[in-house]
Amino acid sequence: MSSALTHEALPGVERRPVAPRRRTRILALPEARWAAAALVLFLLALPLYLTGAPAWAWGPLFAAVYVTGGWEPGWAGLQALREKTLDVDLLMVVAALGAAVIGQVLDGALLIVIFATSGALEAVATARTADSVRGLLDLAPATATRLADDGSEQTVPTDRLAVGDVILVRPGERVGADGRVLDGASEVDQATITGEPLPVAKEAGDEVFAGTLNGTGALRVKVERDPADSVIARIVAMVEEASETKAPTQLFIEKVEQRYSIGMVAATVALFVLPLLCGAALRPTLLRAMTFMIVASPCAVVLATMPPLLSAIANAGRHGVLVKSAVVMERLGQVDAVALDKTGTLTEGTPRVTDIRSLAASGLSQDEVLRLAAAAEHPSEHPLARAVVDAARTRDLDIPPVRDFTSAPGTGVTATVDGRTVAVGSPARLLDGGSHPAAAVAERLENEGRTAVLVTLDGTPVGVLGIADRLREGAAATVTALTALAGTTPLLVTGDNPRAAARLADEVGITDVRAGLLPQDKVSAVQDLERAGRRVLVVGDGVNDAPALAAAHTGVAMGRAGSDLALETADAVVVRDELAAVPTVVGLSRRARRLVAQNLVIAAVFITGLVIWDLAGTLPLPLGVAGHEGSTVIVGLNGLRLLADGAWRRARTGSGQ
Repeated sequence: MSSALTHEALPGVERRPVAPRRRTRILALPEARWAAAALVLFLLALPLYLTGAPAWAWGPLFAAVYVTGGWEPGWAGLQALREKTLDVDLLMVVAALGAAVIGQVLDGALLIVIFATSGALEAVATARTADSVRGLLDLAPATATRLADDGSEQTVPTDRLAVGDVILVRPGERVGADGRVLDGASEVDQATITGEPLPVAKEAGDEVFAGTLNGTGALRVKVERDPADSVIARIVAMVEEASETKAPTQLFIEKVEQRYSIGMVAATVALFVLPLLCGAALRPTLLRAMTFMIVASPCAVVLATMPPLLSAIANAGRHGVLVKSAVVMERLGQVDAVALDKTGTLTEGTPRVTDIRSLAASGLSQDEVLRLAAAAEHPSEHPLARAVVDAARTRDLDIPPVRDFTSAPGTGVTATVDGRTVAVGSPARLLDGGSHPAAAVAERLENEGRTAVLVTLDGTPVGVLGIADRLREGAAATVTALTALAGTTPLLVTGDNPRAAARLADEVGITDVRAGLLPQDKVSAVQDLERAGRRVLVVGDGVNDAPALAAAHTGVAMGRAGSDLALETADAVVVRDELAAVPTVVGLSRRARRLVAQNLVIAAVFITGLVIWDLAGTLPLPLGVAGHEGSTVIVGLNGLRLLADGAWRRARTGSGQ
């Protein structure tokens, strides 16, 4: 990456746009529609019930809540029973109906609404991830130009390409298959695969990937992988596989649900049947059994868990971090290892001029060297060219018009500026391998992780520019905070070159650097840590980071520069692109998890006490309801403490750890 490459918009070159990604609308999901209907009906019935309106006014509305919100989980639970599995959703529906039987219609309806909404959110998250995976496939072109042995061209669907075929990739087109360049020279933007911020020069013998964008040169490429086995296809497969298996704790939760459900149903039935067999009256026996169903219902347990996590989610959202579910908020506090992407995560993802070295023999100042370079690069659309022009504008330099602008892929640009010939490009190409002081300057810059760009005037080198992706503000402090939270220094995983990665790692205090990685290599690095028993937090931004984000215990995407797939695959998104928010939300999660533990103890004490009272004595129904609802209020208010801005400030300063 030591060359000043060009990427002009060529006349007559039509660039094939990426097909728009089809996003599933929320209300297109049946779970979302039923949950929305249940919520609306509940909100209509609630004021009528609380104000003492006659039963005929609110009764049908509550009944409709039970039907709209409860029929799907109820039916799914009945289907599960056929497989000898007692689903907790079915238990909640039964508890809600039991509450209605003894007159607690409001409690039952609230249970229905809570569980219907939870199911809808899960369905939306699943659909959005599926949309993102389908959208990734749009990166690869639908057709490619295949060359026959006689040199004739044939447009064919990319899925019909076979290993050994030769394809022509024209300027501005996307590469149709993974392969190797036979001849031609160009630069290829392969950020979607490797995450590199700058296009990479390609010539005979170099590897190219399907879906990457060709620059200004034509390439003849020999296909080396079946389209179904391309890097882009493997990214899709890895995202799908990891998304399906990324919640191992769910198995444990399901076991707990099964045991609790079976125990509660068995106890309720026994409490109803056994006294009847002993001659007890039907009505008081039914009342006691239903009271047990109410006080033993897990409403308080559910609310003991959700308010702290949802409050933390709301607080994080106000501060620019979108956490996609309560499960994710809980997981964030469990991480004990961190893997960070480089480009767009620790850095801004935009190349900038960092060094201007004027050669003493030229007699030109730094501003004069930059002015000449900016003038020559001004007609170009290449990222390096934009960086040079932006640097000149930042210094308020006058950029003169140019004539005779030309560019050469992999070499640079040439233009006439103020009647003199200015060339800007690769030191290795413009110096033609000769010995010159400029070569030593360029080498020093490259050793420091910069991209070196040589500026010549009438064939004589006059200066060297250093261009690099700029470190994000607070990156070093963020690494320090994550080190304190995880107990170990983060790992840097990047597709960028080793020198640039090592330089950045030194600046932020990272010692473990993995550079030049493809997406599957990043996944392997994450899986190695997880096999060692670590819970890994991955922070990234690009399509190439999506498999690692999906495979990790928790994935966080940087929002402003992040790809659609990374944003959808990640468990959390830093919407405002503030890197310091990552350790803060981890600290907030740890505070939430402590409150969850407190609330579970409170809920368990109330439920156990009320159940023992109901079993050992005679618990009046109003008192049982009061105790049940009282525990719900207490744990709810305790969890809502995290809504305050002070909770975010304490997490930022480290007390959330």
